[in-house]
Amino acid sequence: ITSIMNRVRNLKNKYRNEENITDEFNYTKISADTTDNSGTVNQIMMTTNNPEDWLCFLLKLEKKGIPQMDVSLLNRLIGRYSQAVTALPAEKYSQDESYAHILVRFAELKALQDPEEARDQFHLARLNCKKFAFVHVAFAQFELSQENEKKCKQILQKAVECSAVPLELLETALQNLHLKKKQLLSDEEK
Repeated sequence: ITSIMNRVRNLKNKYRNEENITDEFNYTKISADTTDNSGTVNQIMMTTNNPEDWLCFLLKLEKKGIPQMDVSLLNRLIGRYSQAVTALPAEKYSQDESYAHILVRFAELKALQDPEEARDQFHLARLNCKKFAFVHVAFAQFELSQENEKKCKQILQKAVECSAVPLELLETALQNLHLKKKQLLSDEEK
């Protein structure tokens, strides 16, 4: 019995650290589970702790539902994005596109709960990742959704001034703003 118990314990430890098995296990019990994927998070933090791995993990987590419709998922996602932002130092990753995507998505999720906190997160994203045009466009889109058209235009103009790339993205967003469109970028343009 001791031998069998040791083998079961070893198998549990082995599989606890394998992402695919963890994901399959979580998919089967998602409806009744509030699992926090701590095994996967610990693996990321203890091994690579880079924006690409975090973003991949976070996007997989988002596929488990619709945050706008599932408050539990939304809270879990906000917690995980917050953890990623905390674990990834801005001074090291400010030039990393995956890091910029994490900051922007975190702010977008926060907007579903608290627009003021979301605005702070968008400021943080823009401050840390100013070279990426999509960061500025996301913030401008947020301001437009809050009916702050003037602020939206200012954000896009400042992005052009600080030479965010690609410039075409900013020009398209400004053009759509002038045309009074509610979306600065269509899905195709994104």
